[in-house]
Amino acid sequence: MTEIAFYHLEGSTLEAVLAKLLEKALAGGLRAVVKVGSEERVAALNAALWTYEQGSFLAHGSAQDGNGPDQPVWLTAGDDNPNAATVLFLTDGSESGELADYDRCLELFDGRDELALEKARSHWQAYKDAGHELTYWRQGERGGWQKQDP
Repeated sequence: MTEIAFYHLEGSTLEAVLAKLLEKALAGGLRAVVKVGSEERVAALNAALWTYEQGSFLAHGSAQDGNGPDQPVWLTAGDDNPNAATVLFLTDGSESGELADYDRCLELFDGRDELALEKARSHWQAYKDAGHELTYWRQGERGGWQKQDP
């Protein structure tokens, strides 16, 4: 079963949090797929990850860039995994029909958005019913992550 971690954002943007989590995944030698809600969102995130922090470099690409097998991070609005990633990031309330292809899934959602909260709760219940191992992380006042009981 895929290990699934929920990340409840409260003080930071998705782009900032995602960049840091992707850095950690890459530092651990992992490859990642980031699934977003639309192709427009792929383009926006693609641009944001090049400029999220001065002096940083986070190698990534999308179908528009090509070379999927060579990309350590793949951005998509679909369920494609051309880079043989083992970590899946779900954003914008997206879902994946290919969850079993990943060792780990991180679902990031904005805790200030009621619709995002409702979707996260719905996903939590569906994953729990399917027997996945779940953890819940909430962003603290200083931006760090604290493991919470659901």
